[in-house]
Amino acid sequence: MLEAVLLFAGGVLAGSVGGLLGIGGGIILMPLLRFPVGLSPAYAAGTCVLAVAFTSLGGSYRHYRLGHVGLRPLVSVITAGALATIVFSVAFQYLATRERWLDLGLGLVFSLVSLRMIIEVLWKKTSGPSTGNADSRAGPGLGGTTFQKAVIGATGGMLPGLLGIGTGVILVPSFAYALGAPIKVAVGSSLACFSVNALISASAKLAQGFVRLDIALPVCLGTLVGANWGATLNKRFPSALIRLLFGVVFLYVSLKFILTSFEVRI
Repeated sequence: MLEAVLLFAGGVLAGSVGGLLGIGGGIILMPLLRFPVGLSPAYAAGTCVLAVAFTSLGGSYRHYRLGHVGLRPLVSVITAGALATIVFSVAFQYLATRERWLDLGLGLVFSLVSLRMIIEVLWKKTSGPSTGNADSRAGPGLGGTTFQKAVIGATGGMLPGLLGIGTGVILVPSFAYALGAPIKVAVGSSLACFSVNALISASAKLAQGFVRLDIALPVCLGTLVGANWGATLNKRFPSALIRLLFGVVFLYVSLKFILTSFEVRI
């Protein structure tokens, strides 16, 4: 019973951070499942991607209702991403027997996420206020060719299939900078694409036997509660400061994953 309460609390924290900072809950859930809970890298990845699938579905639906997601421009992204997720979910079966590689891959991705969070905060301080929020009212604008979108989708499909984590680190900057989408459109579109990838990846890992349903259930319930709470908190707290603090914390987490892959404890 106590473990279920702790897992629910961890899910609430992951969902809250995701709603507060606009990132996927996987960056919170994966370290939680891997270290305090003690799951192996393969089971942590499978259980995590099932939990964040629910968060991404809820988040993408909210963005769709707000007019930040246009489904037609995303067809090629979603299709290519789904195919890539299937391919790399098959490859995950091979990687699951090489736990050091999984930890190393997760550490490298998390380090990119944390550095991006820190750089974004510092860049905004030196470049002045952003106009992304005002631009986001223009609607779900998403430029680029079908080929560009397919490449972005295929690249984004790698992470959930191979590591069981979100694609925001790839899709959000790709949509915003390569395709010229306003930031809210980029975030909403990323969530919409990832929700498909996460469902495919979770189904594959469930079939492969790498999902702990007894752990996933309380975590999923927590992420659903936390996602709505985090969206409300976003309007009350200085997200830049919180993003900077979490960026520093995630640097430590990424270092822990990398050193664990080399059997070094910190």
